[in-house]
Amino acid sequence: MTKVVPTALRSALAPFFFCALLASPQALAQETTPRADKHYIGLLATAINHRTIGPAAERAWGSAATLVVGGHITDLFHAELRAGGGYKDAEVPDSDFTLAVDYFASWYIGMHYPLGEYANIYGQFGFSYIHGEATLENPEADRNVFYRSFGEEFPDSGFSTSWLAGLDIEVMDDTFLVFEGGKLFEDTGSEVNSFQFSGGLRYEF
Repeated sequence: MTKVVPTALRSALAPFFFCALLASPQALAQETTPRADKHYIGLLATAINHRTIGPAAERAWGSAATLVVGGHITDLFHAELRAGGGYKDAEVPDSDFTLAVDYFASWYIGMHYPLGEYANIYGQFGFSYIHGEATLENPEADRNVFYRSFGEEFPDSGFSTSWLAGLDIEVMDDTFLVFEGGKLFEDTGSEVNSFQFSGGLRYEF
């Protein structure tokens, strides 16, 4: 009788020991994919702010859409490629001058740092190629005097260094709301500085 009771007790408790094993940190770690093994894709709406346009140092806003594809190198470092296309040209105030970014492509390497369990801040540095055009109507008008020296191709120098700083917040499993800003390019020919401000979603897999 004394042998039967412990055997029955072990049989009854066996399922609980099995569940406890699965709930252990080691088991959970095995089920969760490490971030270093993940890739991601994102879609962002981007506002492009062109600054120091001409001697009058005017500013103008354009809009673009940006596709992001990347991967985590480690739990803290990542690398990514971006491709964007403009859908709203930047009209310079008090003139007939317009700057258009037709498309751009960027490569970045960066570092992200967790803020609690559901958010990260990040910074990244890289290079961009930009293709666009500048359009000046009524060049003889006095209001356009500062923009007559611009050529039709914009920017004059297609390649430039770029950087970004941002914040992401996990709103669903592996889905992040992204807010970021930084420099897209600097045109060494016209000295126009163009900054990018984006918001959208990123999904990790």
